[in-house]
Amino acid sequence: MQPNPTLDQLQVFLTVAEEGSFSAAARRLNRAQSVISYMIANLEAQLEMCLFEREGTREPRLTPEGKAMLPDARRMIGVLNDIRSRAEGMKLGLESELAIAVDVSLPSPALVEALKGFERQFPSVTLKLNVGALGVVWDQLLNRKCDIGFGGQLIGAIDDVVSIRVGDASMIPVAAPGHPLAVYKGRVPLPVVRENIQLVISDPSRMTEGKDFGVFAYRTWRMTDMSTKRELILSGLGWGGLPTWMVTQDIEAGRLKALDLEPYPERPYSLFAFHRADSMPGPAATWLIERFKEELPKVCAVMNPRRHSRPTPSAAAATRLR
Repeated sequence: MQPNPTLDQLQVFLTVAEEGSFSAAARRLNRAQSVISYMIANLEAQLEMCLFEREGTREPRLTPEGKAMLPDARRMIGVLNDIRSRAEGMKLGLESELAIAVDVSLPSPALVEALKGFERQFPSVTLKLNVGALGVVWDQLLNRKCDIGFGGQLIGAIDDVVSIRVGDASMIPVAAPGHPLAVYKGRVPLPVVRENIQLVISDPSRMTEGKDFGVFAYRTWRMTDMSTKRELILSGLGWGGLPTWMVTQDIEAGRLKALDLEPYPERPYSLFAFHRADSMPGPAATWLIERFKEELPKVCAVMNPRRHSRPTPSAAAATRLR
């Protein structure tokens, strides 16, 4: 039975292919050219195939078999580099895995940009992402199912959770253009608002059990998914508050109309990063928190279809609106 090729042999093979010569590969790897030639010869013997053409050519050229083997060599060396990077990071205190919980109200464009940067900065860190509504983020933290969370302000004091403000967003009441509240002339009073079905996000956790936030209608339809809520509002089945970033394009395109409701104006809310008091964020988690502080203002500056001139409630109160 022939011995298996070593990672060192595959690295040499890959380097010769990339550099185009044994001498250049020797310089890059800081080895003697005779050692490079010997290792390639041994690799060819083990695989029982010729990887480079040497006859009638000044520099070695990959054979068809060598070209076929090249992607496999790259993949193996890539795995090795990932192992080395992960090991080095762990020695420096870098997390090997990061679990985050994100509230549905967090602007998705900011999340995407932050995670793009995260992948570039920490390629060796495995990421787990859980998205939920209302109390899910805090429930995940308290039950040690995630390392950090992002969402609206805590409802009441939770001593075991530390919050770090990362930015702002806003909620806006909307309905389909043909909805009764959308065609109402002037600001819609509370009695009229109450008579129309309101679509409301409910908490799948038990963190806000028995509590309603920003619910004004006598009849409500409840769901745990913000995207489903948006689709139902688009269909004309009801009205409801949605994050401004989520409906900006719908409003501009005329698919939705921003409502002028007496009890429910557009309302700002603050966004926070959370971690357990007994577990400080590691390097990757800390970097991600800081990146959100950079990305959130960019999103809010672009996605803001309207501003009311009248004063708005405090950010703390607005976080309770869904």
